[in-house]
Amino acid sequence: MKFQTLNAEQNYKRMTEQPVRSLILQLATPTIISMLITSFYSMTDTIFVSRLGTESSAAVGIVYSIMSIIQSIGITFGQGSANTVSRLLGAKQRTEADQVFSTAFFTSMSMALLFTLAGLAGTTSLVRFLGATPTIETEAVSYASVILVGAPWMAVCYTMNNNLRSEGKAHLGMLGMSSGAILNVILDPIFIFVLGMGIKGAALATVLSQGFSFFILFSHFVKRRSNLHLSLRHVRLKWWIYRDIFTVGAPSLFRTLLHTVSAICLNVFSAPFGDEAIAAMSITTRVMQFLNSALIGFGQGLQPVAGFSWGAKRYDRLIEAYTFCVRTGVLAFTFIGVVCFAGAHYIMLLFLSDPTVIAIGTVAIRYQCILMPLSSFNTLSGMVFQSTGHGSSSSVLALARQGFFFVPVISLLPGLVGLAGVQLAQPIADVLTFVLSLAYILPFLKKLRSLTSVG
Repeated sequence: MKFQTLNAEQNYKRMTEQPVRSLILQLATPTIISMLITSFYSMTDTIFVSRLGTESSAAVGIVYSIMSIIQSIGITFGQGSANTVSRLLGAKQRTEADQVFSTAFFTSMSMALLFTLAGLAGTTSLVRFLGATPTIETEAVSYASVILVGAPWMAVCYTMNNNLRSEGKAHLGMLGMSSGAILNVILDPIFIFVLGMGIKGAALATVLSQGFSFFILFSHFVKRRSNLHLSLRHVRLKWWIYRDIFTVGAPSLFRTLLHTVSAICLNVFSAPFGDEAIAAMSITTRVMQFLNSALIGFGQGLQPVAGFSWGAKRYDRLIEAYTFCVRTGVLAFTFIGVVCFAGAHYIMLLFLSDPTVIAIGTVAIRYQCILMPLSSFNTLSGMVFQSTGHGSSSSVLALARQGFFFVPVISLLPGLVGLAGVQLAQPIADVLTFVLSLAYILPFLKKLRSLTSVG
């Protein structure tokens, strides 16, 4: 597959002059595909492992928190460096962009390796902390011990993918991430059923598939398909680089870590209602993650446009890009929410035939589908703050959904209304986050309009 390669100057012209709507759709389409296929990693494991029984399905839900931590490492350095890189490229500071990316790449890999060593030293204690019950602990340890080995290249895949997107070459990231996901779909049934490896086979398939993605993504930089130059010589352990990475990457770190915290809370507060509740809420999380991955992919089409526009002081393009994405996202996810609400029962049947699990999951999916339009507004608002370097605003919004609101709600509500409290916690958090997002985004848009009129 061949794609047109633009040099740095041609890419700058495209990012600052091509009509906003067509540019966003051009950038977002491969990213949406990449995100959907990538999220199939966890979906595929859940679907195939669920055939082994309710306990196996619940075990995958427990280890999902470990995978979230691995992703948080790669996404923090990926998003932090990518949005910084897009602004540097917009300002034509290309040497600095290479330094930021190379530093992020090697730091991401090193941090993931440290997590691997720490996790393997106490895997049993780790899965217990994440909410594993005695009946699912053994399978959770089997799954986690393999996943932890692949953490270094799994994390750095997200770092490379985000930086390819930052320079407007999302199609290269799509090629790498989707190739690994497709391989995972092929390997899962072979390892789990044909070779009889069970849940450990699912983990091995995921790790090998992510390794395949790593080599494809890495080749884009080695073969100079990217305008960014990856090299140890470009690594700079300088304050300004890490400051910019963490200022912009902090929202991604908080968001992903809080997903982990919320997943732990979900497991812990579902446990009193049985392994069936853990399995049902785990499946619900995978389904909503799959649907939201399309929204995140669409938002990632917005981010390089927003970053370039902010760096080039084209505030009119930034306003147009944001309003177009919000309108499109809200309309699309209203439609998706209606379809999934109607088909929630059949979605659950894709995973398990256990009637208790299906009943619990159907209700949970329907509650979350009702609020999908608001969730799209929340996500896109946080992403535009992140891509323009407003790390504090983006961090607050990231903390709100899974931290400020979700954790207290799920901690209190099940004790008041039982299982319904577990099912309602996320929708309630989404409503509260919507109110907070409005309070942040309206003044920001007003500021952009004033800057546009001055310019």
